[in-house]
Amino acid sequence: MAETTADRFTRLLSLIAYLGDHPGVPVTEVAEHFGVSPAQVLADVNLLWVSGTPGYLPDDLIDFAADELDRDVLTLTNPRGMDRPLRLGASEALALLVALRSLAALAGDGGSFDHAVVASTTAKLTEAAGSAAEAARAVDVHVAGEVPALAPARDALARRRRLRLRYVSAADVVSERDVDPLELLWDGSHWFLRAWCARVQDVRHFRLDRVLSSEVLAEPATAQPRAYAPDAEPDLADVDLVATLVLASRARWVAERYPVDAVEDLPDGSLRVTLRVADPAWLTNLVLGLGEDVLALDPPDLAAVVAGRARAALAAYSQLAQ
Repeated sequence: MAETTADRFTRLLSLIAYLGDHPGVPVTEVAEHFGVSPAQVLADVNLLWVSGTPGYLPDDLIDFAADELDRDVLTLTNPRGMDRPLRLGASEALALLVALRSLAALAGDGGSFDHAVVASTTAKLTEAAGSAAEAARAVDVHVAGEVPALAPARDALARRRRLRLRYVSAADVVSERDVDPLELLWDGSHWFLRAWCARVQDVRHFRLDRVLSSEVLAEPATAQPRAYAPDAEPDLADVDLVATLVLASRARWVAERYPVDAVEDLPDGSLRVTLRVADPAWLTNLVLGLGEDVLALDPPDLAAVVAGRARAALAAYSQLAQ
């Protein structure tokens, strides 16, 4: 299975702490400790060598002893503070505590979710947070209604079993699929199951509130190479709508921050971005936030919804001014 970005990022952070405690350690020993090849350790070191803190001048970058590296020995000479425990401010601790409570409430019971880890993290952070913990207790956390398909999906993931779904798409087409679950995702509004679909022989995302019925099969889930390929992007064809935005050049960050289907540079310096959207409300908020940087929006019915939201907001402000 291909390594995920999250896995490598975790190892990079751990590598800094490990080298801080073990100066002059051979590359082979580091590789054995992290369960990777020596070539991967050297690739991680080369990446860390060009990482650092804002400014990114030579003195701002993580540094190693180059002469020792020539002998396949690693000595960390400038960790840029990355080897010290993180100190949270009161507002940061408050945000984390509320997020942990939301995560625990959102996940419910059972399945592959590790409640013990969340409970332990919450307890330790509460003990260290002081007044921020009291403020977090004053925040009410409410979770949307039950999604019946969530528990079977968690069960299938935990036991690595194939899952049979009876699913209705956004186009109101009902189909039956045998899928091998890969991961559960939450976009802030809905649960999705990312899975290898045996019918289409590719990765698909299934919105769990559109699952009419689900059954965990005795057949084991099988790892498909395509499911973990670096270029395997979510296929949201069964999710919702395709939107096209024409954006001013200074809003190019939208195409870099969010997964998009296509980006086209236009002669006047603007760009046309096509993206698939699971939740129209999310796109509406994005467009309203971009303001005058949005030069055009399709489809027309979505543009009408956004315009209506904008007019309602302006009317609310005008009432406040009276």
